[in-house]
Amino acid sequence: MTDHNAPTSVGIVTPQVASFNEPLQLSNGGQLDEYQLVYETYGTLNPAKSNAVLICHALSGHHHAAGYHSETDKRPGWWDHYIGPNKPIDTNKFFVVALNNLGGCHGSTGPNTINPATGKLWGSDFPVLRVRDWVNSQARLLDSLGIEKLAAVIGGSLGGMQAMRWTLEYPHRVGACVVVASAMKLSSQNIAFNNIARSAISKDPEWHNGHFYQVDSKPRTGLSLARKIAHVTYLSDDVMGERFGRELKSGDFTLGTHSDYEFQVESYLNYQGASFAETFDANTYMLMTRALDYFDLAREYNDDPAIAFSHAECPFLVISFTTDWRFSPQRSREIVEALLAAGKKVTFADIESSYGHDAFLLPNDRYEALFKGFMNNVAKQLAGGNTDAR
Repeated sequence: MTDHNAPTSVGIVTPQVASFNEPLQLSNGGQLDEYQLVYETYGTLNPAKSNAVLICHALSGHHHAAGYHSETDKRPGWWDHYIGPNKPIDTNKFFVVALNNLGGCHGSTGPNTINPATGKLWGSDFPVLRVRDWVNSQARLLDSLGIEKLAAVIGGSLGGMQAMRWTLEYPHRVGACVVVASAMKLSSQNIAFNNIARSAISKDPEWHNGHFYQVDSKPRTGLSLARKIAHVTYLSDDVMGERFGRELKSGDFTLGTHSDYEFQVESYLNYQGASFAETFDANTYMLMTRALDYFDLAREYNDDPAIAFSHAECPFLVISFTTDWRFSPQRSREIVEALLAAGKKVTFADIESSYGHDAFLLPNDRYEALFKGFMNNVAKQLAGGNTDAR
């Protein structure tokens, strides 16, 4: 039974909207003249406004990271395991800001919102975005909240890329950085998976070059297939075998045609794909996977990540998971090696887990203990007037 008033829950939360009328210059040379960001906050901002923590979400994430939107909600925010009173990101100590990124599809300005120049939904005309653009828009959100410096910036997967970019673009504004199951750039295999997913969407007859809204349609089949592809890569072979094995959901092997049976894993993927296709926007999926592909932390630093990280000023916590093959432990070790080469303080752990890439979202005692220990040090340093999380 869901307890919305549990002592470790942030309880009922209400999304907020921040509107910006000053143009945002984008990495592709264009600009957004005006935009909105939807966000949630948990905990209390202290008088010095020094205890803020920014949560950067992954590809299919959004602003609802913890708590519930109503008493009837059955599921909490996507990182509720780790945000709340006495949890690693302790809302008794920190003021947590979680937003839906620009280009998202959960309320922030994006492809499924109105283009003021045309009066129609943006669709695929929405500007190309880079991780740097998200970071710049996030900085403006913090400005609007009167937050000059973050106690920590935290993210998993694509969120970890944003967190790292924060330490290079705004080093004086970051007290600590937590990077979970991420990488300094995607591998060729990852780029290939994203390409297949985008192809599935763009080949759907209902895609209409990204302007499917105008014909009251959705590329459900393509988006569902894209989600299936991604979901398989987020899980490990072990956990898929443990959950599904070769068990049948329906039918009998002795019957004559392939349509007479369905494996449990097929039923699961069909459900995940269909659900995602109803709740997520295909243009946002295209936009965010491209941002993933384009991200390369060291590109403008002579392809030397140590030079890139030389600009950072904060300590880091880097976490990977043993069975994560989408963002493998080796990618995290590369981050750690670059940080050490740059002379930065870094704590690293490769956490034993059978859950693959999804492990960063799920309960894990060692993960929780390490995360909580690091964040407790951040809080202690704040209490002592020092943001060094050694």
